[in-house]
Amino acid sequence: MMSPFKRYLAEEIALDHVEGLISRREALRRLALLGLGLPAATALLTACGADGQAAVPNTPTASPSPSPTASPAGPSPLPTEGITFAGPEGATLRGAWAQAPNGKGAVLVIHENRGLNDHTRSVAGRLAASGYSALALDLLSREGGTESFSDTAQATAKLGEIPPERFVADMKAALDELAVRAPGTKLGMVGFCFGGGMTWLLLSNAEPRLAAAVPFYGPLPDGADFAGTRAAVLGVYAEQDDRVNATRDAARAALEKAGLTHEIVTFPGVGHAFFNDTGQRYNAQAAAQAYQRVLDWFGTHLA
Repeated sequence: MMSPFKRYLAEEIALDHVEGLISRREALRRLALLGLGLPAATALLTACGADGQAAVPNTPTASPSPSPTASPAGPSPLPTEGITFAGPEGATLRGAWAQAPNGKGAVLVIHENRGLNDHTRSVAGRLAASGYSALALDLLSREGGTESFSDTAQATAKLGEIPPERFVADMKAALDELAVRAPGTKLGMVGFCFGGGMTWLLLSNAEPRLAAAVPFYGPLPDGADFAGTRAAVLGVYAEQDDRVNATRDAARAALEKAGLTHEIVTFPGVGHAFFNDTGQRYNAQAAAQAYQRVLDWFGTHLA
C-alpha cells in the first residue's frame, strides 16, 4: 500500500501525462520507479484521465521544457551559497543559503518533487533580494544530495521512499540552522507542490518556532492537526488544480480549529505549479501576484 505522499507523487506523474507534458512510456517508467507494477500504473493513468495514447513523442527522458520567454516572479535573485550543516542522527544536511542585507526575517524554502534545483535556489535568492534571508533545504541530503541523481525521476522516486518522520526531523534541523544564521529574527517557511505538502506536514508536527508559513498547492497530510504551532498561514491554491484542491476545505477547517491566523487564496485560471517559471504550467501574471502576496504576508508576520 502506498503512503499518502508516494500516492501524491504517483498522481503527479499521471497528471503530467494527461496534460501532455510526458509520454505514456515515460509516465510508466516513472511510475515503475515508484514501485507501481504495470497493471497498477495503467489503472492510475486511466483513473486520472489518460486515454491510452502517447501525449508527446516517446522520448525516454521527456520532461517539461522551460519557456524561452518566462520571466520569473520577483526581483533578480541574490546569489546562493551551497552549505552543509548538522542534521539528526549524525547526518549531514545540504542546502542553498542566501543572505539578505539587513534581513527582516529568515525563511525555510522546500523544493518540488525533483529535489533541490536551480529554480528553488532562485526562489531563495529572490527572497533574500526582498529582504528575507533564505535556506533552501535539500530533502535528499542523506542520499548525497539531489545532484547525485542523474535522473530526476529517480530523485522523485527516492523522495517517495522516505518516511515523513525523517522529513520532519530534517526540516526542524534546517530551522535550527536558520536560527543560527539569522539570530534574533522570526522564522518563516514556504514550499511548492511536494514542498507545499512538506510545509503542511511540519505545521502539523507542533513546530512552535514558525511565525509564518506559505504552502503553495501542497497536499494536506491525512488527519492534519495544527495544535502546537503559532504560525500565520497563507495557503496558495490554483483554480484548475482539482487534485490538490480536494484537500483545501480540510486545510481551512484544520486552521480554524487550531485558531491560527490564516488566509486561503485561489488564483483563477491557472493550474498546479503555476509559480514555477521553468515549467510549462507557468503563469507569469499569477506568479507575480502570488509572490507579492507572499511578501505582504511575511511583511506582516515576519518583519
